[in-house]
Amino acid sequence: MTRRHFTFPCEGSQLTASLDEASANTGLLLVSGGNEVRAGAWNGQARFAARIAAEGFPVLRFDRRGVGDSEGENRGFRSSAPDIRAALGAFRAACPQVRRVVGLGNCDAASALMLAEGAGLDALVLSNPWTIEDEAGDAPAEVVRSHYRRRMTDPAAIRRLLTGKVAIAQLIRSLVAASRPGVAEPAGLAQEMARGLAVFSGRVRLLVAERDRTGLAFLANWDKSDTRVQRCSGATHSYVEPEAQDWLIGQVLDALRHA
Repeated sequence: MTRRHFTFPCEGSQLTASLDEASANTGLLLVSGGNEVRAGAWNGQARFAARIAAEGFPVLRFDRRGVGDSEGENRGFRSSAPDIRAALGAFRAACPQVRRVVGLGNCDAASALMLAEGAGLDALVLSNPWTIEDEAGDAPAEVVRSHYRRRMTDPAAIRRLLTGKVAIAQLIRSLVAASRPGVAEPAGLAQEMARGLAVFSGRVRLLVAERDRTGLAFLANWDKSDTRVQRCSGATHSYVEPEAQDWLIGQVLDALRHA
């Protein structure tokens, strides 16, 4: 495998990319979430790209404007559609054999791909999409229920409850929140994302880590009948657990083979 680095233009700024080369005519465009650089936390995305390329699929990662090694102003995920489209064009130019490109995004990178109506990609793998609009507000009921399911299997948490070390008023508020029914249809940011995704005609996978607050909030804000949703039991937000990482790799490879 060969990894090379280059720059490409986006609305007057130069963006920096890393390409893990491979011979397949389907490639993976990896979009970073938050203000994370293209290498990912603890180099996780770089290692992930190497594993995908070792299976024969080229992978391009990039820093959007104002992040990492790229020029320009960082205006957040809602303004990143031009960056994604520019990265896709650079990917096709750097790998002339590539005919189809799958986009992968976790957290608000998944949201950005949805808001961008797929940004010209051929298929999407959307992991733990960000739908939380008010960090100060109550957590969705599904998030609260998941939290308390885990706590009730934790002996230390049970001891704290029995010895009076748990704030009862807060516990009652949380249990009331957990009893609320989930929303029937997306609303707010989730509704915008649903509208954007509805325009996209390619294959879509929606992946959720079942120990991740962002992923569970997405489920609470999303159409419960969407059969494209796949869940990974025991996984946290970045799939750092070995079994979860293997599951994610398997999902992405299957998406690349059927794009």
